[in-house]
Amino acid sequence: MHQCVALASGDLQPAECGCLSVELDSFAAAVRACRICVESPIGKPLPHEPRPVLRPSSSARILIASQAPGTKVHLSGMPFTDASGDRLRNWLGVTSDEFYDTEKFAIVPMGFCFPGQDAKGGDLPPRRECAPAWRAPLMAMMPRIDLVLTIGIYAQSWHMGAARRPSLTETVRDWRAIWENSVGAKVLPLPHPSWRNTGWLKQNPWFEMDLLPFLRSEIRYRLG
Repeated sequence: MHQCVALASGDLQPAECGCLSVELDSFAAAVRACRICVESPIGKPLPHEPRPVLRPSSSARILIASQAPGTKVHLSGMPFTDASGDRLRNWLGVTSDEFYDTEKFAIVPMGFCFPGQDAKGGDLPPRRECAPAWRAPLMAMMPRIDLVLTIGIYAQSWHMGAARRPSLTETVRDWRAIWENSVGAKVLPLPHPSWRNTGWLKQNPWFEMDLLPFLRSEIRYRLG
């Protein structure tokens, strides 16, 4: 059995799996070598060669829990090297140097590989194999995280559970209550910074007027 498939099935624990160690760097290397979505997929296999993209950190206080790489990130191998990344960095009020400093930010999407596109040219949802296999052990190896930015419904479902509201808009609109009721690391829900959500931003001006100033203040506090 492939080792990452064994981990996904529960047959192996991170510390017991031969390709993994309790150290984050070794574990991340195993994630980057994972081929579950091709060798033992849930549904149709990934339509291209896997290229897992993630930047975990054992020292960062801020986790960007994003969705999945897009086409440009699949090519670059670095998260958010696209227009969505530009918008996200603007939301956070940080420079590229700060954003890609793993002492400051961990970036761990729900799906590590570009999932492909649907008939309309939109990105498919994150692969369903990734989170069950890797997410819980990765989170356990990032003990300093005290702020989780959940981008989109998939990250919100995993990190917020029953606290997630029926729709993304309702979830993000209720960010103050979610923040106050967070257990452990504080959680802030965000929409995806894709250009496809420009209309949503115009329809919900409170996001930029109320949530973003608070978000930037919390980011700067942790970077300070």
